[in-house]
Amino acid sequence: MELRNKIVVITGGGSGIGKALATRFKAEGTQQIVVVDINVDNVAAVAKQLDCIAMTADVSKEEDIRRVIEDTEANVGPIDLFCSNAGVALGPSIDSPSQEWQSSWDINVMPHVYAARHLVPRMVARGGGYFLNTASAAGLLNQIGGAAYAVTKHAAVGFAEWLAIHHAHEGIKVSLLCPQAVRTAMTTTDLDNTSVSAASVDGMMEPELLAEVVVNQLQKESFLILPHEDVLTYMQRKTSNYDRWINGMNRLMQKLTGG
Repeated sequence: MELRNKIVVITGGGSGIGKALATRFKAEGTQQIVVVDINVDNVAAVAKQLDCIAMTADVSKEEDIRRVIEDTEANVGPIDLFCSNAGVALGPSIDSPSQEWQSSWDINVMPHVYAARHLVPRMVARGGGYFLNTASAAGLLNQIGGAAYAVTKHAAVGFAEWLAIHHAHEGIKVSLLCPQAVRTAMTTTDLDNTSVSAASVDGMMEPELLAEVVVNQLQKESFLILPHEDVLTYMQRKTSNYDRWINGMNRLMQKLTGG
């Protein structure tokens, strides 16, 4: 996947990882980038800075995702790469309000489904296309704290796998971005302190470095993009002995929470 002369859509593009991806993709010579965010001011500022197109949308609403896709394809051109990147960190425990759990599902999972639902048929008809879905290492390894976040990120991982399994032969390519802690508003203000401490055990990555890794892995068309390389080792330990891994995570939880 070479980004030069490509048309790219990035949700959650007004800040954090989305903004860093837009900035790095621009440097690769994309034809046009559409940055999408619910925050009007943020997305307008990014669009002005990068000389790209701003769209506002609530990704939890299928109609908004459909509108972004249709407006882009009608007024800009066929989407080559759709980066489903927006996410939230709500519902730290089983006692969190049910609405926080529902919002986590609506924002961390369903936008991936909506994007695929409305874009896969278009991409297949013209010979293929690419999805970059942002999940999290929490979707592979779970999370100390951040209950709804970890659970819904697991679902996001599962959907990306399903999408690749069912449409690879039709030219649909999928990459799944699963970082640990990245210095964004989510890790500085949204996640609870216990979750941040656990996620940043291997350090806090700057979003610009993450974007560099993403560009490199898109060129290789890697399914799983792990900016923190230790995550692969943790996955291997998890699957090699699930009971030992659960016990180890429980000990980490007790250490971080004083439980």
